[in-house]
Amino acid sequence: MHSPPAAVLFDCDGVLVDSEVLTNQVLRDDLATRGLDLPLREIMALFVGGTIEGDGQKARSLGADLPDTWAAQFYEKSFAVLAAEVEAVPGVSDLMDRLISAGVKMAVGSNGPFTKMQITLGRTGLLDRLAPHMYSALDLDQPKPAPDVYLHAAAQLGVCPQDCVVIEDSASGAMAGKAAGMRCIGFAAEGQAADLTPHCDLVVTDMDAFANALGV
Repeated sequence: MHSPPAAVLFDCDGVLVDSEVLTNQVLRDDLATRGLDLPLREIMALFVGGTIEGDGQKARSLGADLPDTWAAQFYEKSFAVLAAEVEAVPGVSDLMDRLISAGVKMAVGSNGPFTKMQITLGRTGLLDRLAPHMYSALDLDQPKPAPDVYLHAAAQLGVCPQDCVVIEDSASGAMAGKAAGMRCIGFAAEGQAADLTPHCDLVVTDMDAFANALGV
């Protein structure tokens, strides 16, 4: 068991909130009406870990016919579903309480917009534990896999990057954590261990394993 780190930096979607399947089902259904009809598993393999704007570019390259206003329309559609249905990842509330008891600082760094974090973390009761340390890569120069959002979060917490642990569920997010000089633990609840393993120091599938790995 490791000693607790100075700070834990969480990705949001798929780590704190169980939003990936919900969002990608909306994406699958939307793209199917626009000329790109793929099964959900393929949609998730293609699009998890990116930005909606980047997803739109990729979808167009694969043959989808998207209007210029597509990203804004998709945000509106997906936010409505998340506000009504998203739940916390099982065990994450207890893990966060244990980190707080151990004096570990916490932040969240996401490729999604700040408004999305407010919706998902607010609905799941996690918002108060993380505010004001909620950071969107869309407000910085580069999204993940660039390290910007995690370096910014560490700076705002007043913690050196090497004293931080990043928790990620996507390869692009894990690459961001490692590029920031941080230890990275992958969360493979959706069977993505093979994608995460090359970029992570450890890959786990449940929050109890996280607690052990984090020394809490």
